[in-house]
Amino acid sequence: MREHPVILFDGVCNLCSGSVSFIIKRDRDGVFKFAPLQSEAGARLIEKFNIQDEGLETFVLVEEENAYTRSTAALRALRRLGGLWGLLYGFIVIPAPLRDAVYDFIARNRYRWFGRKDECMVPGPGIKNRFLD
Repeated sequence: MREHPVILFDGVCNLCSGSVSFIIKRDRDGVFKFAPLQSEAGARLIEKFNIQDEGLETFVLVEEENAYTRSTAALRALRRLGGLWGLLYGFIVIPAPLRDAVYDFIARNRYRWFGRKDECMVPGPGIKNRFLD
């Protein structure tokens, strides 16, 4: 994990899976690894970092020995993409309770607005190595 930050995401959420696809396309150096929150790898990291209270309602970024959730995780991930995406990290100056209120509103409505799958996202052969088992 020290070499590769890990993104945990809701594997049945269309918005979340779309976000993972967005990051994969822009992460040309293959820095990020991924795991659905519903997977064994996801469950181990949730337990390790004691983030069970947020359940499947959050996006998690594990960098080295720290876990970030919600808007902080999303902004830190965008920063690592670099380029113009990295500029969005500037929103980190907005207090976390305000950022997270927007994040939580979207998270509460994501299934209604974007839909959900019956099963977790299954990575294709070209990106399978980017996902934790």
